[in-house]
Amino acid sequence: MTAVRAEAGYTARHLSVLDGLEAVRKRPGMYIGSTDSRGLMHCLWEIVDNAVDEALSGYCTRIEVELYPDGSIEVRDNGRGIPVDIEPRTGLPGVELVYTRLHAGGKFGGGSYGATGGLHGVGASVVNALSSRLDVEVDRDGRVHQISFRRGVPGIFDDEGPNAKFRKKSGLRDGGPTEPGVTGTRVRWWPDRKIFLPDAEISLDEVRVRLRQTAFLVPGLTLMLRDGRGEEVVEETFAFQGGIAEFTEFLAPDEPVCDVLRLQGTGHFHETVPVLDEQGHMVLTEVERELEVDVALRWGKGYDTVVRSFVNVIATPKGGTHVAGFERALVRTVNEQLRETRLLRNGDEPVIKEDVLEGLTAVVAVRMPEPQFEGQTKEILGTAAASRIVAHVVSRELKALFATPKRGQKQQLRAVLEKIVAAAKARIAAREQRDNQRRKSALENSALPAKLVDCRSDDVERSELFIVEGDSALGTAKLARDSEFQALLPIRGKILNVQKASVSDMLKNAECAAIIQVVGAGSGRTFDLSAARYGKIILMADADVDGAHIRCLLLTLFHRYMRPMIEAGRVFAAVPPLHRIEILNPGKGQDKYLYTYSDAELHRVLADLERRGKRWKEPVQRYKGLGEMDADQLAETTMDPRHRVLRRVRIEDAEEAERIFNLLMGSEVGPRREFIVQNAAAIDRENIDA
Repeated sequence: MTAVRAEAGYTARHLSVLDGLEAVRKRPGMYIGSTDSRGLMHCLWEIVDNAVDEALSGYCTRIEVELYPDGSIEVRDNGRGIPVDIEPRTGLPGVELVYTRLHAGGKFGGGSYGATGGLHGVGASVVNALSSRLDVEVDRDGRVHQISFRRGVPGIFDDEGPNAKFRKKSGLRDGGPTEPGVTGTRVRWWPDRKIFLPDAEISLDEVRVRLRQTAFLVPGLTLMLRDGRGEEVVEETFAFQGGIAEFTEFLAPDEPVCDVLRLQGTGHFHETVPVLDEQGHMVLTEVERELEVDVALRWGKGYDTVVRSFVNVIATPKGGTHVAGFERALVRTVNEQLRETRLLRNGDEPVIKEDVLEGLTAVVAVRMPEPQFEGQTKEILGTAAASRIVAHVVSRELKALFATPKRGQKQQLRAVLEKIVAAAKARIAAREQRDNQRRKSALENSALPAKLVDCRSDDVERSELFIVEGDSALGTAKLARDSEFQALLPIRGKILNVQKASVSDMLKNAECAAIIQVVGAGSGRTFDLSAARYGKIILMADADVDGAHIRCLLLTLFHRYMRPMIEAGRVFAAVPPLHRIEILNPGKGQDKYLYTYSDAELHRVLADLERRGKRWKEPVQRYKGLGEMDADQLAETTMDPRHRVLRRVRIEDAEEAERIFNLLMGSEVGPRREFIVQNAAAIDRENIDA
């Protein structure tokens, strides 16, 4: 009985058919991904990409993006202008057709565009559907052609802004004459706040990054950004002539091992696509496509990988077939070169993708007509032939570079190969360390350094590792620690400056290797934070210049090879006292000893004691190092969690931190000398040791 009622209640009249742009307004996420700031940004890029397509075809040299205080956005270009003549099948002007019909455009094999970012023909119409008002002006044939829309419906507004009175009307309006030879398109729209979330807004930083990126990818194109939303108007212009080679240098986060290598080539493939015939019918046709490959890459001394990929200047952040082909060819070619140069023997394991990509900065750009993306958001290239063609071009060009290097390039390419081999050795060593460096019971043989004074607790969250300067401090610290959860690792003086050293030199250094081994989470790309044996790493050095230098060297090691520890807030610097004041005849319940941590604090405390009529033992004891303290003093001031002070080491901006480390600890002396000379006058000599 119930089944009968259910069937009777569900008939054809319950089915909905969404016509035209109604589907976009009902399900915006299908077309722009989301209705938050990301979706709003996607709308902007749909319009900007249309202008960039004109630039790719050689018709546009300038694109302007302006953000208005009322929330509207305008994109202007000096391209050919959207067609304004009547499309015969629909009887609509070209502009109106493009902005009101899904899958309408000039990028479906009609010969107007060779390589485009847009391919679905839904970009402009989707932006229109999701706007409370959209105005288009086209300069073409010596006239200004105008049309306005409200939520995808053409018509006329009586006034400015989206809330003006509106009446429906199809067709273009004449906006008067233009200067001879002037062409272009201007689009201004007000996002519909009934669709987008209240806090959705255009991010200036994201716009800046994207426009800069486009300027790199299309040499000769000038992009201008104007933001009038704040109290001060922000204007920026982006124009670069160096192309993706200059872009690669811009993206690189580290010092170079080699100059930028440029790999270029073309390939052809066939695909069967539906094409509109003269009667307006879709006919499956086999067409030949040309795919242009342009790759710029260079290796640096760091271990971070930066690979950016593009299809017709559209970023593909999740890669796709072109990136897969690039990586496959790179690994195969590098292995071949390593065998030829005897850097890898016959019995050695081949290097893997992670080894080759370590320290690599690359831009992979392909141009092709009608690329097939996975989804409207165009984050992944799906064209299968791109993998084969890119792999062929990269392999061929890279082999040619190794076979006939330019002047001065041979040594650089050799250094690249040696770096990749070192990365492979470091990976294998790290893997062996991870296999051996699990916390072991007392019944098992430990592979940990003999000088490690470990703690009893297996609780990682609670355990602490103190890296102590010198054996004298170790002896005192051993008595001062809580052996339940505090471990000690002594180091001998100043460790290797790893900013200047190679990975292999770092692993050969006994102190660095011991620290990495004891932490137990590997190093570099293979670092696994979850495998770390201690919840806190505390650097405990003397409170003098040498101690500061040692802390800096240790932090350089952690920053370069164990950065996730710092990012997770698990690296600390102990704060040992500089002075101990012994008070004569202290009152009942008052401390006999007071500790101060800087000369300024010492003067304040002594002045306070003098004001209160207290006397103290002269001279005030000044600690030259941790070894001068007895165990009780060290525990009370530096190690006991109840009394100690720790400074947490944080990296708010990793790239800026990398720059500072490179300046102060890198191999280039000139910039460091300039920094010292400029800042020497600002140093307070009295607080050098504070």
